[in-house]
Amino acid sequence: MPESNTRTSRKRAQAANLDTIGLEMGNKPPQALDVEEAVLGAMLIEPSCVDQAMEELTASCFYDQKHRMIFEAMTSLVLDHTSIDIITVSNRLKEKGDLETVGGPVVLAGLSEKVGSAAHMEYYVKILKQKTIQRDLITASYDILKDAYDESVSVDDLIDKAQTKVYDAIQSNVRKEVQDIGSIINEAMGDIQEQQSSEGLSGVPSGFVSIDRITNGWQRSDLIILAARPSVGKTAFALNLARNAAVDHHMPVAVFSLEMSSKQLVKRLMTSESGLSADKIKGSVKLEPHEWEQLEFKLRNLSKAPFYIDDTPGIPIMEFRTKAKNLVKNKGVRLIVVDYLQLMQGPPELKAMREQEVAAISRTLKATAKELNIPIIALSQLSRQAVTRAGSSGKPLLSDLRESGSIEQDADMVIFIHRPDYVGLSENLEDREKTQIIIAKHRNGETRDIDMIFKSEQIRFMEMEDALDSLAARAVPSAINEDAPFEGASYGDFGPNPEF
Repeated sequence: MPESNTRTSRKRAQAANLDTIGLEMGNKPPQALDVEEAVLGAMLIEPSCVDQAMEELTASCFYDQKHRMIFEAMTSLVLDHTSIDIITVSNRLKEKGDLETVGGPVVLAGLSEKVGSAAHMEYYVKILKQKTIQRDLITASYDILKDAYDESVSVDDLIDKAQTKVYDAIQSNVRKEVQDIGSIINEAMGDIQEQQSSEGLSGVPSGFVSIDRITNGWQRSDLIILAARPSVGKTAFALNLARNAAVDHHMPVAVFSLEMSSKQLVKRLMTSESGLSADKIKGSVKLEPHEWEQLEFKLRNLSKAPFYIDDTPGIPIMEFRTKAKNLVKNKGVRLIVVDYLQLMQGPPELKAMREQEVAAISRTLKATAKELNIPIIALSQLSRQAVTRAGSSGKPLLSDLRESGSIEQDADMVIFIHRPDYVGLSENLEDREKTQIIIAKHRNGETRDIDMIFKSEQIRFMEMEDALDSLAARAVPSAINEDAPFEGASYGDFGPNPEF
């Protein structure tokens, strides 16, 4: 069932329960029947009022069931490109079997006589929208109240449902006004002037020159999808991006880790930051005394970085949205990373329809990025088609994005990580560690394949030039005198008995 029909059915069910809720609470639901009659009457006699009403109102904005039927008949006429008057509306109601229910042609004729002035249409529409929001909030509050008394509903589900119901009640009745191009050009010119007068990137730096040349940094309100097959390095690359922004550029970053715990995530960061092997950070290989010192020294900047981690497993999309808003408001977060999209929970009513659930998640991620005016990097799984496709180099395609085509549609950028040696497409020893960062979709720029090196033992991505410089540096004897006293951070800087 299309989403619009689903929403309409849900609205009808809510409206049917409003009278019951009103009786239980001892109050009549908010309504303005005379205004509803005035709006329908204006639509019957003034074509301009039809356009205005269709743009702003839906059938659920009418409390009276008869008025709702009449508006639905008018809507179907508009969709059929048929003019609206008493005769056409009567015929359409008759076709649907609703003419006698609404009271016949006499009622329609009476509506056309109850119009004060078509010039007041904007005011009438505003009243109906206000009443609709009030009714929707009453219904949402009543449902929340019932769930709160239900002991079988977990607190986490209760919070998620409450946030979703209130958000839906408000969002479905709020529309952004159309802007004229002149005002938008002025804003765009202001952005251009600001960028021209400032040095550096216009967005959040990735920390990789080859990527920033193409993107000019991660841009505000963009949804960036970072996709790869399992274990290719999605999380490692995303952590590199987050670390570069937070540590090197002091930009607040938040990571929502749905797959790994915060401690696992931090140990990965410690590995890439310190340059020590992952085995030593995990504890399977003992650290030497000078390596402890190296570790503490290297972690000083990371420990002070504006880096925030939320490891709520299977976080509902509405809970994510609320937390994201708080992080931007209270912590000044400039970049959010989600690891990964398919592990998030969508709207409860879409649980049985996985593709629609993933589509709702990707839409909400894009809407959140736009609302908060920050870039969101969401990791995504790829299907197995990328490595089983006959006659292919194994490079991922946009069609390989898993479970929903809407991910590709909603994303401003889609980036793939491709490692030929990992997926068995190359047995050449020279290809080990070679990685391609494939910008497959870029709504505001070019697409390109970027060659990099992935140091898996350090969980770190490096650009080709940096990797060569690092290799050359290893051949030069270290200038560090290991016998000299260490002047770095003390254990106390990281708390008592640090667990690595």
